Amino acid sequence: MDEILAKKLRILADAAKYDASCASSNAPKRSAGKDGLGSTTGAGICHAYTPDGRCVSLLKILLTNYCLFDCVYCVNRRSSNVRRARFSVDEVVTLTVEFYKRNYIEGLFLSSGIIRSPDYTMEQMTLVAKKLRRDHGFRGYIHLKSIPEASPWLVEEAGLFADRLSINLELPTEASLARLAPEKSGATIETAMGRIGERISQARAEKRRFSPAGQSTQVIVGADATDDSAMITKSAMLYGSYGLSRVYYSAFSPIPDASVTLPPQAPPLKREHRLYQADWMLRYYKFTAPEVAEATDGGMLALDIDPKLAWALKNRHLFPVDVNRADREMLLRVPGLGTRAVDAIIKARRHTSLRLDDVSRLTSGLKRAREFLVAEDYRPGATSQRLDLRAKLAEPAQQLSLF
Repeated sequence: MDEILAKKLRILADAAKYDASCASSNAPKRSAGKDGLGSTTGAGICHAYTPDGRCVSLLKILLTNYCLFDCVYCVNRRSSNVRRARFSVDEVVTLTVEFYKRNYIEGLFLSSGIIRSPDYTMEQMTLVAKKLRRDHGFRGYIHLKSIPEASPWLVEEAGLFADRLSINLELPTEASLARLAPEKSGATIETAMGRIGERISQARAEKRRFSPAGQSTQVIVGADATDDSAMITKSAMLYGSYGLSRVYYSAFSPIPDASVTLPPQAPPLKREHRLYQADWMLRYYKFTAPEVAEATDGGMLALDIDPKLAWALKNRHLFPVDVNRADREMLLRVPGLGTRAVDAIIKARRHTSLRLDDVSRLTSGLKRAREFLVAEDYRPGATSQRLDLRAKLAEPAQQLSLF
């Protein structure tokens, strides 16, 4: 790789690390070295999941970090004093193909700052995907970050070549967008989401290809005063109204020369983690947004216990649950029992009455679950009513890393 292209890659891979919506995982590094492109904790290569559940490595880059917009929270805003670079369409195609041939990656995540106009930028990103598919027969995974201000037909064309499209919501309220990203409109973003959602639904009904992995979005946590309850309510609306596959939560990270309108410090990363857990309650555990809000204190999720445990502690009258008789929906609400454990319990109890030891073999979360369930040989005692039950089940404090 020539020196100029390598320099662009360092700049534009690093600039892409703030976008969480390609599902970076906690997988180990693929190559040694502090700045290696295989580092999943930094920039360059990340991981995502295909519709059939496979984990794939993606080249994660921006087409350019030049941008016409001046969003206060963005390190690539037009007034930011950062090193700038721009790939040509052919450079992105070449990098993707060469990395793929060397087995470094299995796909591409491509986003971009806005250059010239939203339409021009969307057209350039779509052209990358089109050339990969048509000129090189590329069958790897492609995730394109769509631009809501772009013409609908350009976004729809992108869906013909991408496996997933995503549009960043950025901030959960119109008021926050007006204050921190005045050139963006929540209504425009949601309208674009709706169009993509309709096209995905139509394509699936007609059994044709259009963004087969669905669409996702990202929302920044901690850049404004929105609390967790409002964040989850917004996510529930996005899932219900636009059929999103995922909402990603990205903890606000302080940037150089930041505006005084931004918080001076990043929010606790545990807050981002709790929002993901609450999001799973919506998606997999059949909770409603108002029920998840019950798990909060003053609108904020607790940092010392997970939201499902917080909900259970506030609804002690619904417990304990009998593992041998309760329906699936109620078993899913038992802290410590995941979907796989619940399905295994339901399958096993068809043949025998489950004892506590049987449950322990079906879940690793028995420490939390035992205070909320009844088994053939077990019923929680008075300890389950003690005021220090929360303290007993709370997680030890630990420091999380953003990248």
